Amino acid sequence: MDTFKTTQKITPFLWFDDRAEEAVNFYVSIFPNSSITQLKKWPEKTPFPPESTKPDTVQQAVFTLDGLQFCAFDAGPLFKFNPSISFFAVFETDAEVDTVWNRLIDGGQALMPLDSYDWSERYGWVTDRFGVSWQLMKGKLEDVGQRICPLVMYSGQQRGNAEEAMNHYMSIFRNSSSDGIAKYNAGDPAPEGMVKHAQCRLTGQTFMLMDNGTEKDMPFSEAISFYVNCKDQKEVDYFWDKFTEEGSESVCGWLKDKFGVSWQIVPEFLTEKLALDEPEKWQKLFEAINRMKKLNVDELKAAYDK
Repeated sequence: MDTFKTTQKITPFLWFDDRAEEAVNFYVSIFPNSSITQLKKWPEKTPFPPESTKPDTVQQAVFTLDGLQFCAFDAGPLFKFNPSISFFAVFETDAEVDTVWNRLIDGGQALMPLDSYDWSERYGWVTDRFGVSWQLMKGKLEDVGQRICPLVMYSGQQRGNAEEAMNHYMSIFRNSSSDGIAKYNAGDPAPEGMVKHAQCRLTGQTFMLMDNGTEKDMPFSEAISFYVNCKDQKEVDYFWDKFTEEGSESVCGWLKDKFGVSWQIVPEFLTEKLALDEPEKWQKLFEAINRMKKLNVDELKAAYDK
């Protein structure tokens, strides 16, 4: 697993199979006020199996799309993107929506055509050429607080859990608040009382949640996870314990919450050190990481100082 330098508390993390560099360049070319802040390639020798990482593919890419920081890397074909987590983008003119839509639909597929709907006069849902899903809407930017935000959709066995999930996340992240919930009514295409759309702020960042309006199961995938940057071991312990209390541990700082969404809980020490150009130190750190589930700062420091 990989880390990067981040200025956000929570950063969307995209897992590609050999196409991360192409995808990152594509996204940065589409959205205004966007840039790549770091792009490093996997070296010839890595602590991971060759089927997971290949030389000259992306070991870490950090990029910003109109104010929201993302990370991407190449780590093999194990996980695939699906619409369970999409990215919702708000624009204030038809021209802005149409311009971004036309780029994303090229080689992609419309899940909901760009059209007029009850909630917006210009809206569409598209899966791009890489499999990542985007929802574009004409609306007021001030109503959302940021141009692009993650939208988490609960389906299958998790359908109906969107409101509980929002409350759960707000209880974990300090300085969080709800911006409102809209629910399905009798006669709507989904069961009455399920969440049509919910919006909240976690540590000041806007997130959206919804229950699937159809019965189709779209299980969460590690292809999109959320990276939580922790200042010290105490914070690592806090988030790890909160998320795994009813969730499940994985390896290398990864876990799944009780709804199946993947998170990476990573200390700032590791984030900072792996952003440096120190291949030998990097190798020692990853050898240590591979022995861990929850990351241990003291053990990481010892490995780095060897």
